[in-house]
Amino acid sequence: MKDETKIVVSGRNPKDHAGAVNTPVYHASTIIYPSLAAIRGTEKIPYTYGRRGTPTTSALQGAMNALEGADGTMLTPSGASAVSLAIMTAVSAGSHLLMVDSAYQPTRKLCDQLLTDYGVETEYYDPLIGGDIANLIRDNTTMIFMESPGSQTFEVQDVPAIVAAAQKAGVKTAIDNTWATPLNFRPLDFGVDFSILAATKYVVGHADALLGTVAAKGDNFTKLERVHGNIGFSVGPDDVFLALRGLRTMPTRMKQHRQAALDIAAWLEGMSFVRKVFYPALPGAPGHDLWQRDFTGAGGLFSVELEPCSEEQLAAMLDNMRLFGMGYSWGGFESLIVPCKIVRTAKPFETDGQMLRLNIGLEHVDDLKADLNEGFARAGYKT
Repeated sequence: MKDETKIVVSGRNPKDHAGAVNTPVYHASTIIYPSLAAIRGTEKIPYTYGRRGTPTTSALQGAMNALEGADGTMLTPSGASAVSLAIMTAVSAGSHLLMVDSAYQPTRKLCDQLLTDYGVETEYYDPLIGGDIANLIRDNTTMIFMESPGSQTFEVQDVPAIVAAAQKAGVKTAIDNTWATPLNFRPLDFGVDFSILAATKYVVGHADALLGTVAAKGDNFTKLERVHGNIGFSVGPDDVFLALRGLRTMPTRMKQHRQAALDIAAWLEGMSFVRKVFYPALPGAPGHDLWQRDFTGAGGLFSVELEPCSEEQLAAMLDNMRLFGMGYSWGGFESLIVPCKIVRTAKPFETDGQMLRLNIGLEHVDDLKADLNEGFARAGYKT
């Protein structure tokens, strides 16, 4: 069955809900047990407490399992909490964590602050290290964390090479796959242990709900489920319903995001004041060869490096955009633009230019180009 069909049919059964096409929203904390045996645990029942799941959460988990090729998927209140869950499934006091240097900023904060307080040592590694990551693995290394493409600078990691090194050493792997989604890259098929999504982005797709998912197989899922329960994560049913509704149209939206992003990225590449476009799906861009080898599609997020400009020029551009809004997160229907703030530990990212990150939404590309052209002119760039 093709992914587009899986997304439409998975995680719903109208016969179970009086013929309703979509699984209804179940608001529940207390679940009434049918018998003492059920209370004692000798009679198995599907739901025991609202935090542990309802038909609404099961519907999304079932759909994500089908898409990820997973034995199970756990839901969390945000993408950042999904990252935390995956890492906490594999680390403990005294552990050594290998974290990609191009990780999402909240992931770095988790490592540098909370995990440090808990006695976990984080070592950042060059995202382009590939199989040479084997040289960084220690006896106490318990996880290698990847994000591909990387946050803001979009380095594409050699996931198969990193996974091979990890498996040889008995080290768990996790990847933040939010940019591609399992539609365009299926981490579990590549041997990654934990596949993470900030479902806030492309799954929800409408900038109106926060949600995270972590998918896994076998014993990895067994431990993931236990840690999830021990932490006490719970997701509101209305947010789950919004994610289910967004998921049904995700393949159509992703195709449009990719097509528009490719168009605009190629257009930007031809401008004299554009130094580099960081979009792996663009032929000739950094990481394109690995993207072409491992991915079947792309998201609509990329960065661009411009010639230097002053803060005043940048404000003249960004403060007066008509269509591109300034805001964090991405993956919704609306186009966004923000200046990049790049932090590196393992290897400096050197530029004196102006880096901008663009989320290409579902507006017509001609209108988006016009908005960018006007902004560039306000900043003093000659288009």
